[in-house]
Amino acid sequence: MKDSVLAKCQEIISYRFNDVELLRQSLTHASAAANHSASNERLEFLGDAVLGLVICQEAFVRNPDLAEGQMTKIKSSVVSRQTCAIVAGELGIDDMLHLGKGIASSRRIPTSISAAVFESVIGAIYLDGGLEAAQKFIIDAMSDQIDQATSSEHQSNYKSLLQQHIQQDVNTTPRYDLVDEKGPDHSKCFEVAVRVNGKQYPSAWGNTKKQAEQKAALAALLELGILTEDEIETGEETERQ
Repeated sequence: MKDSVLAKCQEIISYRFNDVELLRQSLTHASAAANHSASNERLEFLGDAVLGLVICQEAFVRNPDLAEGQMTKIKSSVVSRQTCAIVAGELGIDDMLHLGKGIASSRRIPTSISAAVFESVIGAIYLDGGLEAAQKFIIDAMSDQIDQATSSEHQSNYKSLLQQHIQQDVNTTPRYDLVDEKGPDHSKCFEVAVRVNGKQYPSAWGNTKKQAEQKAALAALLELGILTEDEIETGEETERQ
């Protein structure tokens, strides 16, 4: 691999290596490596772990109101092979891969290989400059993907969406009042209504208090005009939050 390729790659990723051989290894696919240890597979393994940690931290810090399951969905979306491959393509680092003749002659690099080089570069940066350097690279490279996943998850959480708008508009927090409950202890239904600054919005029933709160938040969002019927997501996952 030419030194000019390594220099160009460092410009693209905005990181200058102390040990440029780590970058060379991260860009060397197993099909072109002299032996297993010279390929980027081990760096890919490490980079995958670092990527997961950084995205988990971002999901946690950016979303103090989201539950574990929702943060897990953000992480899954951002660290997926498809997303990593897209980012690698946008940066152009997959074009710098040193590939064996068989793969190099293919019209299109497989998604798995593009994703792997992105993770292996993360691993190389982590070994060369530590977690802070790797974190900066990841957040800079994946900012749009993190924002999109976060926005999507907030949109599917009616309580979170309502709270955001209420806090912005009147600087207060919605209150959820239990209006009624019916049924035996093992199979109760709950009626909940949202109250904001003394105004009560339409109540809603649910099989659990959390489900009723989500439905009540949706009713308030509709009455306030924040959401329309066309925008409503009615999946079971939303109702379970």
